[in-house]
Amino acid sequence: MKQKINIAIITRLLINNKLEGIGTFTHEVLRRMVKNHPEVQFYFIFDREYSEDFIYAENVIPIVVGPKSRTPLSWSYWLEVAVPKLLKKHSIDLLISTDGYIPLKDKTKSISIIHDINFHHFPKFIPIHYRFYLTHFFPKFAKKANRIFTISNYSKSDIAKSYHISKDKIDVEHNGVDEFFKSSSKNEILNTKEKYTNKQDFFLILGALNPRKNIESQLIAFDRYKKKTNTKLKLLIVGEKMWWTKKSKKLLTSLESNKDIIFSGFLHKSEIKQIYGSAKALLFASYFEGFGMPIIEAMKCACPVITSNCTSMPEVAGDCALLVDPYNIDSITDAMIQLNNDDVLRNKLIEKGLNHSRKFTWEASTNALWQSIEKVLSKC
Repeated sequence: MKQKINIAIITRLLINNKLEGIGTFTHEVLRRMVKNHPEVQFYFIFDREYSEDFIYAENVIPIVVGPKSRTPLSWSYWLEVAVPKLLKKHSIDLLISTDGYIPLKDKTKSISIIHDINFHHFPKFIPIHYRFYLTHFFPKFAKKANRIFTISNYSKSDIAKSYHISKDKIDVEHNGVDEFFKSSSKNEILNTKEKYTNKQDFFLILGALNPRKNIESQLIAFDRYKKKTNTKLKLLIVGEKMWWTKKSKKLLTSLESNKDIIFSGFLHKSEIKQIYGSAKALLFASYFEGFGMPIIEAMKCACPVITSNCTSMPEVAGDCALLVDPYNIDSITDAMIQLNNDDVLRNKLIEKGLNHSRKFTWEASTNALWQSIEKVLSKC
C-alpha cells in the first residue's frame, strides 16, 4: 500500500439533524475511520453546504460539488461530470460511495456501499422517474465497483443473485448501535407518556412512512388489537409521511381506533431514545429491510420487538423478537396481544434483546470497511 493515500468519499447524505439509515451509517463509520487512519488524506464530497460537525479530523478536506443531486437528471450530471473532475484534480486513489452511486465512466478504483436493493423488488413503491434510474443504473454501479460493502448476509445474497455478481466481491458487516441508546428511568417513562400519549401505554412504529414499511397493515392490526382487548393503549408513529396517500388517509379515518393513533412527525435522536425506552413494544413488520436499525436500537433501550419473518429481519433480530408474517394482519395482531398479555415473555425478550444488541458495534463496521479498502488498494 502506498505511504500517501488519497481517498474520496461521497457524503451527500450527511445532512445535519436529518440522519436516517444511510446517513447514520456514514456518520458513525467515517468519524471513527478518519481518526483511526491519520496517514490517509480523506476528501468528503458534499452536494450542498455541510455542517462542520461532519468534518471529524484534520485529515478531512470537505469539498462541495454542485449541483444539488436529488433527482435522476442531477444525479447523472453530478456523477459523470462533476465528481470525476474532482477525482482527477486531487489524484484520488480510491472512491467510496456511501449510498451506492458511482461514476460509470471514471477509471478510479471504487467501493460501492449498497445497503439494500428494495427498489428491485418493490419498484411500484418508487415514483416512476426515480424507479427507472434506480433499476437501470444500480446493476451497473454494482458491476463497475471493485468491491461492494453491505450490512447483512441477506443483502449480500440478494445483491449477488439479483445482479449476477460473485459473492466473493461483496463484504459484509452488520450496522452498529450507538451507546447513546439505553434504558429509560421510571421518571423518563412517565414524562414521555405524558408528552406523547396522554399518560397511556403505547406501541411504537418508527421510520419514514413509505409503503415498503407496511404501515397500513400495521394500522389495521392495531385496530383489531384494540377491538379484541378493549384497552386504552395507543399507537405512536414516529417518522415523516413519505408517500402518505389519499388511500392511507381514508384507511386511517375508517378505523374505529383512529383517535388512539398518534403521529409525532420527525423527531431527534434524544427524543427517539426516550420513546423506545417507554414503549410497550416496537412494531417493525416491514415488507423488506436490508438491515432494520430500529430493531437493535429498540433492544438497546429495553424495548421488546415485533418484526417480520422475511429478508434481513430474522438475521438481525435473532431469537430475541416475535417474528410475524407481514402479509398476514392477524399474525401482527396476535403478536401484539401475546406481548401485551404475557409479562414473562416480554421480560424475557427485553433481557435477551439487551444482550443481543451488544454484538452490534460501529467499531466492527468501521474495521470491516477498512478491510475492504485494503483489499482494493493492495491491487493498485
